[in-house]
Amino acid sequence: MEEVKAFNRAAQEYDKWFEEHADWFSSELEALKQAVPKTGKGIEIGVGTGRFAGELGIETGVEPSEKMAAIASKRGIRVFQGYAEDLPVPDLSFDYTLMVTVDCFLQDVAKAFKEARRITKPGGAIIIGMIDKSSPLGRKYQEHKKDNPFYRSASFHDVEEITNLLEKAGFQNFSFWQTLVNTEEEVLEKPIKGYGEGGFVVIKAEKKISNL
Repeated sequence: MEEVKAFNRAAQEYDKWFEEHADWFSSELEALKQAVPKTGKGIEIGVGTGRFAGELGIETGVEPSEKMAAIASKRGIRVFQGYAEDLPVPDLSFDYTLMVTVDCFLQDVAKAFKEARRITKPGGAIIIGMIDKSSPLGRKYQEHKKDNPFYRSASFHDVEEITNLLEKAGFQNFSFWQTLVNTEEEVLEKPIKGYGEGGFVVIKAEKKISNL
């Protein structure tokens, strides 16, 4: 898969982004903290180099890129190599699943969400951190994605698309937070509820207990 090759070629460059754009990273992290449970066993799907998992206390991840997984492992995260559409994880293994800017790289978003539901315990949650393509930042990403080695082949979505797919996969009771409203300069922003203004949106939904 071309995306995996790109991340393998530039894993260190990708990891440095979080230091070079510390305010954006911190803003996204604060938004995610509104949704990620403070207790329970979680897994990050598409854990990358482990930046978010490490900060959020998530000890397990899944990642297709060997180079990215190696960096995450050095951060103390147990990483399974695999894809979101076919998780190498048993049923009902985790209290919550997390995906951060993963949806835009998936070959089959609907299948990935069903897989996330499969490994989540009844009453557990899924948390999605995404670039909203309808936002000013999302439009900027789309306009310049050919210049970015990571987002060159990305397919961005809007919040309604992702929410609909999560509903079809068996999730309900949605909550939303947003940040990165300011696209002119990088500043630390406090997350606000809802979506429609921020470039980075966090969605939390609960797994339906029926139809396990």
